[in-house]
Order: sequence, then C-alpha cells, then structure tokens
Amino acid sequence: MARIYLVSDLMTKNPDTVLVSATLRDVLQHMKQDNCRQLPVLDHEQRLVGIITDRDVRLAMNSPLLLRERWQDEALLDSVTAESCMTAGPLTVGPDLPAYEAAELLATHKFGALPVVVGDDLVGILSVTDLLRAFVREQRDRAGNNVVVDP
Repeated sequence: MARIYLVSDLMTKNPDTVLVSATLRDVLQHMKQDNCRQLPVLDHEQRLVGIITDRDVRLAMNSPLLLRERWQDEALLDSVTAESCMTAGPLTVGPDLPAYEAAELLATHKFGALPVVVGDDLVGILSVTDLLRAFVREQRDRAGNNVVVDP
C-alpha cells in the first residue's frame, strides 16, 4: 500500500518571511536569495497576515498603462511595501493535513504555495515545487532508480 504523505512531510520548514513594511526591493532580494516565488508576510507581532508572490511584485511594477523612466521603477522598488501588494488573509493548512488534500487546494485555487500554520504560528510553507519533488522521488523509487532529487 502506498504511503499517505502529510503536509509536514513535504513542506519547507521555517520558511523565510518578510514583514508588512518590507519594500519590494527587499521582497525580491529574499526571493532571489531563497530561490522561491512566494513569501509569507508577517506583521510586527510576527503573525501571518498575507503572502506575496513574484507575480504580485511584477503586477505592482509593470502597469501597461504607465510609461515610466528607470529612476521611477527604482523609486517604486524602494517605496512600495509588501503590505500594499500581498494577498491578505491567505488560505492556510495545518501540518497534519494529507498532502493530497493540500495539492487539491493548490490546484483548485491555482495557488503556488500555502502557508502552514499551527494555531497562530507559521511553521512552514508547502509549494507546488515541494509536491513535484515528492512526486519525482516516489516515481523514481518505484522505478528502482534511487537518484536523489534536491530537497
């Protein structure tokens, strides 16, 4: 019988986060440093209040209705905050949820990631990439090929 994975088995534990006051430049720097496309957003009391994605940043920076100079883009990067572009009150899951149920939520809502919480505490993030890595690992194991997939 196949193993039923839980969100806790596949999630990225203690993910990098940004504060609501982080500038878009800070957000992009964190995303590049962590090689991720989504970041949980915390308030100043360290409570999860939103999630910001690379798409959110692109939409904030690239209005097709406005023509701007490069210096204006730089000013936006330094003045627009995560709070102004994030998705507030994101859908969350618990670590004990079966991973296939979380995958259904991701597919249904077309999200790239779900914050994982226990009570009010952020404990991880489950991304589509985490699910794909688990799928590849399991399929390779079934095929008898134990090639390691980067965690």
